[in-house]
Amino acid sequence: MEKKTFSIKGMHCASCVNVLERSLKKVDGVTDAVVNLATEKATVSYDSQKVTDNQLESAVSSVGYKAMLQDEAMHEDEDQKEKQKEQQALKIKVIVSLVLGGLILWGSFPGLMETAPDILKNFLVQLILATPVQFWAGLAFYQATLPALRHRTANMDTLVAIGTTVAYVYSAFVTFYPQLVKNLGIDPMPYFDTSTIIIGLILLGRYFEAKAKAGTSAAIKKLIGLQAKTARVLRDGKEIDIPIEEVQIGDVIRVRPGEKIPVDGVISEGESAIDESMITGESIPVDKVRGDTVVGATFNKAGTFLYKANKIGQDTMLSQIIKLVQEAQGSKAPIQRLADVISAYFVPVVIMLAIATFVAWYIFGTQSAFLFAMLNTIGVLIIACPCAMGLATPTAIMVGTGKGAEHGILIKDAASLEIAQKIDTVIFDKTGTLTNGKPEVTDVVPVFVIARSIATKQSHKEIAALLTVARNDILRLAASIEKGSEHSLAEAIVKKADEDGLKLTKVTGFKAIAGHGVEGAIGKQKILFGNRRLMKKEKIEIVKFVQDDIERLENEGKTVMLITVNQKLAGLIAVADTLKDSAKEGVKILQAMKIEVVMITGDNSRTAQAIAKQLGNIRVLAEVLPEEKEKEVKKIQAEGKSVAFVGDGINDAPALAAANVGIAMGTGTDVAIEAADITLINKNLASVAGAIQLSKKTMRTIKINLFWAFGYNIVLVPVAAGVLYPFFGILLSPIFASFAMAMSSISVVGNSLLLKRVKLLL
Repeated sequence: MEKKTFSIKGMHCASCVNVLERSLKKVDGVTDAVVNLATEKATVSYDSQKVTDNQLESAVSSVGYKAMLQDEAMHEDEDQKEKQKEQQALKIKVIVSLVLGGLILWGSFPGLMETAPDILKNFLVQLILATPVQFWAGLAFYQATLPALRHRTANMDTLVAIGTTVAYVYSAFVTFYPQLVKNLGIDPMPYFDTSTIIIGLILLGRYFEAKAKAGTSAAIKKLIGLQAKTARVLRDGKEIDIPIEEVQIGDVIRVRPGEKIPVDGVISEGESAIDESMITGESIPVDKVRGDTVVGATFNKAGTFLYKANKIGQDTMLSQIIKLVQEAQGSKAPIQRLADVISAYFVPVVIMLAIATFVAWYIFGTQSAFLFAMLNTIGVLIIACPCAMGLATPTAIMVGTGKGAEHGILIKDAASLEIAQKIDTVIFDKTGTLTNGKPEVTDVVPVFVIARSIATKQSHKEIAALLTVARNDILRLAASIEKGSEHSLAEAIVKKADEDGLKLTKVTGFKAIAGHGVEGAIGKQKILFGNRRLMKKEKIEIVKFVQDDIERLENEGKTVMLITVNQKLAGLIAVADTLKDSAKEGVKILQAMKIEVVMITGDNSRTAQAIAKQLGNIRVLAEVLPEEKEKEVKKIQAEGKSVAFVGDGINDAPALAAANVGIAMGTGTDVAIEAADITLINKNLASVAGAIQLSKKTMRTIKINLFWAFGYNIVLVPVAAGVLYPFFGILLSPIFASFAMAMSSISVVGNSLLLKRVKLLL
């Protein structure tokens, strides 16, 4: 299975979206198709063995649109230039249409025509002025309508084409055969002003809409603009500047002060301070030395260094961020289903309603019944355009996900953004999420030396000498066996042994016991190193004075590991991990939002509670094995809670997937990020609250948009049909209908753009 995203030309309303999705899903081998009106793109999931690009292009063209698959690799800036050209062409059509329409209106509208020159009152001149507007400026309406009618579908272009064509054809008939019309008892007056002004106003609305929609994709443009254009590469002993597209994996690149880092890699020589605010939102530069990773598009503040490229092109972090944002902006929120269902039937219903309007007015109308019937029918066709309905959700999603990306909050899809507003419980994994994930050894306690000193009452000097030897021996044994472990505590112990200059010993029979510890053999010594659960499992006795020591260390918020040699307890090693700077603030903001905060950890209850006290009044789930995290998430969900899980490790992936919303730290593993719905690349835990706040603001905007989109059609379509005329003498001019229709779309996009002003809780 593959996924392909490509641009589509010619979309203007929600019914366009439905027609295209139905057509693409009919292609054998296509499993899903999502078309987005705001981005003007389709995302298709398909079997690459069955589906070709030609089949996708045919499916799109068969319903009157154009797929731009050949331009899939086009750079975003080139795509933007193409859109700017289209906007310029549209602007010219708008100006010509409104100028010619204005001249016709001047020569034909009662009250104005008395001031117009005689040439503009001539019906033939009006026909000549109206024709280029109808068939040049309005050509796009016919280009989309004719194929759609051939395939028994209809869209907004169909409504405009039918409405303006009726007005134009009737007016042309009046121009050439005025006497025949007069004989029918109808005043032979053309309505070229109606057809031209309608086309001009609709095109004007599209122009403003296109300008406004360009603002919704500002986040993508900003991200793309961050990328460096060239790289200084060392090749054949020389430094040469090459385009970034020519950089290869393994290239050694030099970066000087004040330059952007071209691609992702690892520093091989030198050191510097790097501004990573473009991906983390953190303005303070980060010190980097040999062995540290650097990210493409970040800014080198000070120092010259060499680094080896390890990710290029689409694999760089910036490219992945851009891809995630684009996919999120192109996805559909569940709330959009209502609009999709309604718009699928909307245009056919409107056409039937327009026919019914004509028949009713023609039969029951009095004087000039035909003209009333025709004008009201045109009004219904024009005002009922479902543009606003189609733009209500995707424009808000585009702005919302873009806003998140600018602050280091990557939202995978629109569904996640919608669900996040309902979160009432946030579960934080402790290690690496609430804490820095870089614990340090604080205490090494040799149990047998303490036991011996208690029994023999040796002098302090003798005990101190024994302790030094014993501490080193215990640390050496623990570090030797933990050398093969991937746990964060293991790294701290190995690092401490290295700092103390201890020589590690070869271990055989190494085995990691998930949630308990590790075991192995050093020579003839069988070593166990882990928590109290491991001691209990192996039936190792923990005497009272050792238990007291363990409790003392745990009350200090330290994690205590126990080591045994040949089934006898040899010592304790305590490790402490500090809370992240943003942890307290992040928890405080969530609690202020009335959201319950839970910490989940494999630590024992005493250590967990000590850490929890530093965070505030939060719920603690302690002694939870890695494989049990998912179960704990489901237990809380069973309480009727909507849960967000925040984690960073591989063992967090099942819990991230099980939660209503999974939130991964951007510093975590690829597996965790893949399983998550939201990724925090800014490392700021307050962003959890920011993501929930963004979701609430975005959904509020969507609901307001949908309310006005539906309300606009519910209120004005009956008015256009003339239901108020018998009671109040109110009729809706087709020209006003076209203006109102254009303004409805612009207002929806404008309301969505207000999300840019939201100040996130960061």
